Amino acid sequence: MLVNKTEKKQKTMKIPIIISVILSLVIIILILVFTTDTKMLYTVKVRYEFVAIAVMLNIIYWILWGARLKVMSNAIDSKANISLLGSTKIIIANLFLACITPSMAGGEPVRIHLLNKDGMSLGCATAAVLGERLLDAVFILLCAPIAFFIFKDYIGNDLIKVGLWIGIIVFIFGVLLFAYTIKNPEKTKSFLIFINKKLSRFTKKKKNITIINKINTEVDNFHNSMVFFVTKGKKALFKASFLTIIFWLSGFMIPSMLLLGLGLKPFFIESISAQILLLLIIMMPTTPGGSGVTELGVGGLYAVLIGSSLIGVFVLLFRLITYHMNLIAGAFFQYRIFKSVASFSVDTIKKKK
Repeated sequence: MLVNKTEKKQKTMKIPIIISVILSLVIIILILVFTTDTKMLYTVKVRYEFVAIAVMLNIIYWILWGARLKVMSNAIDSKANISLLGSTKIIIANLFLACITPSMAGGEPVRIHLLNKDGMSLGCATAAVLGERLLDAVFILLCAPIAFFIFKDYIGNDLIKVGLWIGIIVFIFGVLLFAYTIKNPEKTKSFLIFINKKLSRFTKKKKNITIINKINTEVDNFHNSMVFFVTKGKKALFKASFLTIIFWLSGFMIPSMLLLGLGLKPFFIESISAQILLLLIIMMPTTPGGSGVTELGVGGLYAVLIGSSLIGVFVLLFRLITYHMNLIAGAFFQYRIFKSVASFSVDTIKKKK
């Protein structure tokens, strides 16, 4: 019975994997078919050193992300003593579920669980991970108006404009909701206990006072950890904020390196602006890993910079490095940790307790 349940869960997990990969490949192929100028393609001399730099920038992006997680985790709980190697492994392992879930939300439970496994309380681990999300959101929201100003004359597609406005609204709502949970821990507890009671109706378990106590404890840990960053942990918050800027900029440089690799102008400022605007679109909960949506967004934003003749090749290289490379590396590390690519779930956390 347990084997059948596990097999069923793994089959369910395979669905978003298949959907995300197929969507990505299909959209890339369609862009290639409808935009590629074969005559121009023959004249392009690919400079592989720039493509290699793009790959290295993606790896540096992982390491800097790991460094930020290390800073935030050790600031909240010094007893955990998370190393840079350990935090980078956590980051790479989280990439797999992030690549197959809308808004990359699947990566958070992996990071929280692995930090918890390394000795942090669940509340502190949650604070570190959601604190990362908050730093990302603040950085992107601060950069978004500048990106709009720089890129406004290039955006002619109404669909992209609508997507950007929806993305901004969702982002602002998410930040406000996050701030509300920090400011009102008691209401957060009441809401989570209410959800737990509703969910318990669908299970054989009766009201469990242990779960309620656990919710109260972990919400307090989360609240205290977040308050720590704006009081005693300002130095750690400054370091994490600096690393946030550096690691995003390293990722934003990947498209420019690929443009140089194709013998095109790098468009450094415009490319960074396009990446920020793209994030506002793909952070919306649409397809698994933003597959299809990201390819179309990249195609639409960069076509106005480089034209349509090489946009398909550019999108292909960009997604191979920033998505498929992440998916493969994440699958490898997740397999090493959980002994199965499709085994991680909320049940994994429950078994740990």
